[in-house]
Amino acid sequence: MSRAVRFHEFGPASVLRIDEVTVAEPSAGRVRVAVRTAGINPADYKRREGLTTSADFAFPAGVGRELAGVVEAVGDGVSGFSVGDEVFGAVPDGSIADLVVTNPANLARRPRELDWAVAGGLALVGQTAHDAVASLHLTADDTVLVSAAAGGVGTVICQLARLAGATVIGTAGRANHDFLRGLGVIPVLYGDGMDERIRDAAPGRITAVFDQQGRETVEAAIRLGVPRERINTIAMDPHELGVERVGRGPADAPTLAALAARVVDGSLVLPVAATYPLDRVRQAFEQLEAGHVRGKVVIVVDEPV
Repeated sequence: MSRAVRFHEFGPASVLRIDEVTVAEPSAGRVRVAVRTAGINPADYKRREGLTTSADFAFPAGVGRELAGVVEAVGDGVSGFSVGDEVFGAVPDGSIADLVVTNPANLARRPRELDWAVAGGLALVGQTAHDAVASLHLTADDTVLVSAAAGGVGTVICQLARLAGATVIGTAGRANHDFLRGLGVIPVLYGDGMDERIRDAAPGRITAVFDQQGRETVEAAIRLGVPRERINTIAMDPHELGVERVGRGPADAPTLAALAARVVDGSLVLPVAATYPLDRVRQAFEQLEAGHVRGKVVIVVDEPV
């Protein structure tokens, strides 16, 4: 039997349960991964609250979309992975479990130098940030606004935008301003008066916006004169204000490998705010949902040796 974090009804973190489940052998083209660490994200608790369910949703539902672990079994026809390979990546749901069966196309090898906690929290935020930044083709002529800049996706977007040569302004609480400055980001406090603070901070006009916060940021971007096709949000329905939504697509191995290489060489940082053992998964979500998390919260499913 395998442990899996699931919920049998919509609600707060208290509805999460650790269930005993049977995990089948991987079918053709699939692998089974023994999970070591699994990152959690706002998308996970929004789904648990019933805000973002899909047409095929059913109870009991698994939790989590990021993981790092060891390939434990390989189905027929799989090439590129063998039993014992250390991997990280993303799954549709249910990553917070002892064993997960998944598509190997969404996995990459974990470099030995990549910390297990970082590996478990990198795939979803990294792929989302990569896809969003790539969609706007940034150059040194861009001045970019990033909301929730110290969060998981925001942190990676800030750094990828800087690597593209752009000037980056990031909204965050005061406690994260020094952290953002350390990444080469100009920090701005969110809330009342944010428009003026952004104008004061920007060396020129804002040319692109990456939003992880929601309507407040998108409306501010429109008031600041940013073209709607250069505003990308993952925090609200883009159709409401006619902006874009790029990100949260499937993870692909080449992108994951490139992101991991950047973490290893030090050109990309993904801070881990906290780690929790599996039996404290509720507390982990409570911390994430309280906000102001710098980087990622990660569940340690099986302590790596």
